[in-house]
Amino acid sequence: MLVALLLDGLLGWPAMVFALIGHPVSWVGRVVSLLDHHWNCDTQAPFMRRCAGGAVVLVVTGLVGSFGAGLAYVLPHNGVGILAGGVLAWPLLAARSLYAHVQAVVQPLQAGDMAEARKAVSMIVGRDPNALDAAGIARAAAESLAENTSDGVVAPLFWGVFFGLPGLYVYKAINTMDSMIANRTPRYRLFGWAAARVDDVVNIPPARLSGLLYVLTSAAPLRAFRVMLRDARGHRSPNAGWPEAAMAGGLGIRLSGPRLYAEGPSRDPWLNAGAPDPTPLDLAAGLALYRRVVLLAALILLMVFLAHTPLDGAGL
Repeated sequence: MLVALLLDGLLGWPAMVFALIGHPVSWVGRVVSLLDHHWNCDTQAPFMRRCAGGAVVLVVTGLVGSFGAGLAYVLPHNGVGILAGGVLAWPLLAARSLYAHVQAVVQPLQAGDMAEARKAVSMIVGRDPNALDAAGIARAAAESLAENTSDGVVAPLFWGVFFGLPGLYVYKAINTMDSMIANRTPRYRLFGWAAARVDDVVNIPPARLSGLLYVLTSAAPLRAFRVMLRDARGHRSPNAGWPEAAMAGGLGIRLSGPRLYAEGPSRDPWLNAGAPDPTPLDLAAGLALYRRVVLLAALILLMVFLAHTPLDGAGL
């Protein structure tokens, strides 16, 4: 996982590679779309639609997990296997991509180009960008940065460390299904129920770990920790509130709160209520904080590796 994180930090997922073979998440997405097309039937009884959605979760995770287990089985247990495993894990991390997407919001926002800032933030959030002022854009981007630190970086590392390639692949499959079929529209309210619940469960440890990493790397760790413990459980998501509240406390800004989505308004409570709205400078500071989180995660991985490597190097 350390090799994968280093590759992702250095290269991201190169456009040339994407043009040639696409991306593993998009491969999983095609399978989910196919099952959605054939199994998500409007005429089914509610119970059967829930069962069909649960079957999608079982089929997709079974296929992906078996594929990951097969790859892990054939890898040699030496340095070559470590490097090969890192390459196979590399595309399922999104540390560099997340940074680039938020940086694309920071630059026009600091320049006062609201049209370009709204366009950039619409790539990473689901709320109506035309309803956002400068503070709203900064808040939306900061929330996306904090939440996706868990979904795109810490959670894949976590499950990859504990369960290898099968754990990593299954996690990304679950996360992909959650993003595709777990929204609250009439088509997916029942069909996506299982995907949403499973995604909530597998993100419980990584989300809290992400919040702790933000606490440890912030300039105000005690405040960040206090805000996280106080406000995270008030978030509508059982997991996203932990890194978001930690970031809000660490930067001294307020996040979450009322916002407008395509399906209607959301009246969520504030995280770190009473603090000011984020400015473009606060969003840039959030990116700097995110870099420290990723560096700390890499350091932890290195320490874990060294702790499990024989001093004579025989493990390599």
